[in-house]
Amino acid sequence: MNPHVRAITREEHLAFVASRPAVSHMQVPSWGDVKPDWRAESIGWFEPDSTGREQLTGAALVLHRPIPRTRRTLAYLPEGPVIDWNDPDPGRWLGPMLAHLKSGGAFAVRMGPPVIARYWDAETVKEAVADPAARRLRDVRADADDPRAAALVDRLRGMGWQRGEEDGEDGFAAGQPRYVFQVPLAGRSLEEVRTGLNQQWRRNIKKAEKAGVKVDEGGYEDLPVFYELYRETAERDRFVPRPLGYFQRMWTALRAEDPDRMRLYLAQHEGETLAAATMLTVGDHVWYSYGASTARKREVQPGNAIQWRMMSDAHERGAAVYDLRGITDTLAEDNHLLGLLRFKVGTGGRAAEYVGEWDYPINKLLHRAFTLYMARR
Repeated sequence: MNPHVRAITREEHLAFVASRPAVSHMQVPSWGDVKPDWRAESIGWFEPDSTGREQLTGAALVLHRPIPRTRRTLAYLPEGPVIDWNDPDPGRWLGPMLAHLKSGGAFAVRMGPPVIARYWDAETVKEAVADPAARRLRDVRADADDPRAAALVDRLRGMGWQRGEEDGEDGFAAGQPRYVFQVPLAGRSLEEVRTGLNQQWRRNIKKAEKAGVKVDEGGYEDLPVFYELYRETAERDRFVPRPLGYFQRMWTALRAEDPDRMRLYLAQHEGETLAAATMLTVGDHVWYSYGASTARKREVQPGNAIQWRMMSDAHERGAAVYDLRGITDTLAEDNHLLGLLRFKVGTGGRAAEYVGEWDYPINKLLHRAFTLYMARR
């Protein structure tokens, strides 16, 4: 028997999230409050237990993006839904979801299954970066892969789901990153984590300590300081910055749901803030979310200092993984994001490839038109 899907309350959704080891920070109810241009909906999958009583067995945050002058929407589940992705028949979960979203006016559904397909150890990535013949990480032999992920991809295609846009020239997809870098913390002492850092990282952390760099937590009132560094970073690294209001909204919404959901860290030297970063937590998964720094005083290594403080705090609170989020899949030496990849590889963690984002066109004509519209933007 297939589960049935219906809208659930924020309280039901949060209770389900609390029952899981971790879910994406984009799959908690408060994430909908961060995205005011989207209409948020929490949905749940219900099945009878052994006594016949209805129980919640899956949940998702759905963000609805309306088409102007129509009642139709794109239904987006970033890094979701949170269902049993090991079920050999994903259709029994996705079929009821599609029916529910179609009844609510969705012309297409986009989701990002939180399923990792492959891992590459830091040393493997380091060797690939140094190999002139290696052009993309996806072409490098992985250190571990999950055959269940390959089976899931085949089943999704068989059900009519379409893989989203392939990664662009810099290795990042249009939605959430398909390739990320993670540092496993579970079962390791903090000293073991530190030993796992490469020599340059350990040296830079010592430099920062010797130079007197101090890393402290900040509050809402420190977000403008973070933002000035973030704008400088955006100009230097060639990306379009989000407005200050976005981060203020994040802080207010996420921390109202859970005071530990979002943290802000500031690295200071002789009274000057040189780097800042935000950290998000859901269950035992911790994410380095946004980072910012100035080009001044780089020799005192504030970037390594702030990351080590965040990793240490994540370890102290019992996190299983410290997630540095997206990395480039392109290994070409002239890629402007290669330096960021090298920085993350220095943590001694591992690169991970998710199965990617998938679209289901309920109305193929509208889906095609919307895709063309977004491509022009």
